[in-house]
Amino acid sequence: MGTWQTFDTAEDRTPIVEEALSVGMNLFDSSPMYGRAEQTLAKALKGRRDRAIIASKIWTSSPSEGREQANHALRLFGRVEIYQVHNFVNWPAQLRLLEELKGKGKVDAVGATHYDPSGFDDLCDLMSTGRLDMVQIPYNPLRREAERRVLPLATELGLGVLTHSPLRYGVLHRPLDKRVLAQLKVQTAAQAVLKWIASDPRVTCVLTATKTPGRPPENAQAGDPPWFDADQRERLVHQLR
Repeated sequence: MGTWQTFDTAEDRTPIVEEALSVGMNLFDSSPMYGRAEQTLAKALKGRRDRAIIASKIWTSSPSEGREQANHALRLFGRVEIYQVHNFVNWPAQLRLLEELKGKGKVDAVGATHYDPSGFDDLCDLMSTGRLDMVQIPYNPLRREAERRVLPLATELGLGVLTHSPLRYGVLHRPLDKRVLAQLKVQTAAQAVLKWIASDPRVTCVLTATKTPGRPPENAQAGDPPWFDADQRERLVHQLR
């Protein structure tokens, strides 16, 4: 579950988090860039923190502010399982910080994210240094730039891949025929798109944000096999164009 926009609120998100956890959706991704999202998530996880995997980020060009962001997140969550340099902002300084925290046992995996495919070559250069455990990038049936270099290189290096923005970039603008959904054995177009991404063996986790009750169970069904084969994935791409 992502938290961009949906968790930047003073409202209690405990019900939606509990609903997510109840269906096995246990990785929550956040960032200081998302306003109050980290605090809202921490509050919603009170009493159930041990059931969750936290993926958060450092988002600042300032080394001192980066350390403040990390200290804040560690106070909220106790530890951060996956800590990422958000959108490559001053990655040399912030990656050193994350490596330091990993060395102290406060972080399990370090990574980097990029929202813009124009930055994927730089991301791949950093991946090739061996300093990252994972990356996070946009990927869906209509946003496939990651297939060129990022996904093959991540597989070659054994890196985890989190994907964001699964339902953006117009991917749901064209309605899918009910017969197509039936052939794919899904109930909604959103499930079809999420399963399309999850069916790529190079993808570790698909992040999708929501604040709507009932949506986590619906989304989680896309994480159940059987997976789409190559023909089914291509057929869905054709239907969405």
